[in-house]
Amino acid sequence: MDQTIVARIDRSDHEGAVADWAGHEARLRGLPLQVVDHLRPDILSKAKMVVLGMPGEGGTAGPARESAALAVVGASSCPVVLVPDAPGLGALRHSRHEVVLGVDARDPAAAAIDFAFEAALTTHVRLHAAHAWSLPSCAAELPFGIPEEDRGAWEDHEVQLLADVLRPWRAKYPGVRVLEDVVLFAPAHALIRKSASAALVVVGRRAGSGSADITQALLRDAECPVAVVPW
Repeated sequence: MDQTIVARIDRSDHEGAVADWAGHEARLRGLPLQVVDHLRPDILSKAKMVVLGMPGEGGTAGPARESAALAVVGASSCPVVLVPDAPGLGALRHSRHEVVLGVDARDPAAAAIDFAFEAALTTHVRLHAAHAWSLPSCAAELPFGIPEEDRGAWEDHEVQLLADVLRPWRAKYPGVRVLEDVVLFAPAHALIRKSASAALVVVGRRAGSGSADITQALLRDAECPVAVVPW
């Protein structure tokens, strides 16, 4: 059986947004759409992508709904797209011209990078690859602040790390325009800021890593759909 795009409809206010997003993805990818009210293991095993409603924005989601969404994300072996209950979601998709990819250049999630490049290619938008970094611990010990040349050297190193990580995918997807962005923010904060102008934010998920905290923060505060890709 062909893999399907699965939309979970849970009788909430998100129902229309979830169905719209999932239907659009199914048409783009030429895959069948399956609408369900419960995600059984046999359904998940055949899914190419699962689409469900984001628990809520601005921290307003109940703990039970947030836990349920995180459980789906953690159990799925395919990408899970969480869609906010936002008016004019279709217009948002057409008015925002980039897919934002959160990438850790020191521990890159290959599956998430590939998903983001493919999403940018199929929707004909730019890929904005954001790598968040922090100053080395020795910076706090400098008595007179950080010399500009040191900070510049550290940032140049981060820029090179990101360029090296993305090089194979630039070759694989030559038609995708890429903005490489190195930002001095915590990863979750950087991606939430960028979600205000993005059509989609893509992050990787690996068991036992700090990515769960980033996903949880995005579920609460992202201003666009979020794709969580296991690797």
